[in-house]
Amino acid sequence: MAVPFIRTLDFRYGAATALSPRIRRVIAPNPSAFTFHGTGTYIVGARGKGPVAVIDPGPIDDAHLQALLAALDGETVSHILITHTHRDHSPAAAALQQATGAPTWGFGPHPQPQGGPAVEEGGDHAFRPDHVMQEGDTVTGADWTLTALHTPGHISNHLCFALGEERALFTGDHVMGWSTTVISPPDGSMTEYYASLKKLLPRDDSRYYPTHGAPIDEGSTGGTSPQAFVQALIAHREARETQILQCLDAAGPQTIPQMVTVMYADVPVGLHPAAQRSVLAHLIHMVADGRVAVDGGVATETAVYRLG
Repeated sequence: MAVPFIRTLDFRYGAATALSPRIRRVIAPNPSAFTFHGTGTYIVGARGKGPVAVIDPGPIDDAHLQALLAALDGETVSHILITHTHRDHSPAAAALQQATGAPTWGFGPHPQPQGGPAVEEGGDHAFRPDHVMQEGDTVTGADWTLTALHTPGHISNHLCFALGEERALFTGDHVMGWSTTVISPPDGSMTEYYASLKKLLPRDDSRYYPTHGAPIDEGSTGGTSPQAFVQALIAHREARETQILQCLDAAGPQTIPQMVTVMYADVPVGLHPAAQRSVLAHLIHMVADGRVAVDGGVATETAVYRLG
């Protein structure tokens, strides 16, 4: 199943774009191979209806902070919500809190380093939420209700936020319309990522709002529902695992760099290091269920793998 990625985005840096009666978005000028055009900071709550919430204030960038404050002019911010603690999502929370007085909410601080390389934009080790949110916790405003879903995989402290009034889900980096999600061990876990994707399937969300890229709904994906989009992501990951098995079956024992050269032949070489992290995550998952064996018994980026 091909993933119906959305590679277009209608926006202007510094401008607040209304996406629904309750949702506005301001995109930070931090484009990269991992952030697409930049971090999308969401304002939840209709103007003039009461206090609003801000989701993922973004990186430390004065132009983005000023654009966000301009969009919030005349309003009260009651909550600053963080999907996770990568540096393109949470660092601006401190400056926004200083400007507005609003408390921060998140699953917890950045996971402590465990020997793996920095993922994407790196981690925000300074962030500590004023209020810890876990699965099912809810915060409210005059015309909005946001409920936390714990969705580890990309990172262990990742949360999505469900807006009940619009059957919408703010998906952070868990589900993105423009690209797949990087899963980088040791904190990134393919096993947890599969489980967190499947957690979304029975839900009735009609639109996803990822932090990077356009909203995901039937209109933006050519008739593919958010749930079918998630099914396509799962199928894509399963296809990668089939590729791994094919590499090991055809060529015998191999290392991750050897497999990535074949599996990601159509991807720019500059992105191969990130691909190696995802393949490692797949292999940890596949060693655990017995489909793949690893010399020495421990799955690492330099190990030699063979069919289980």
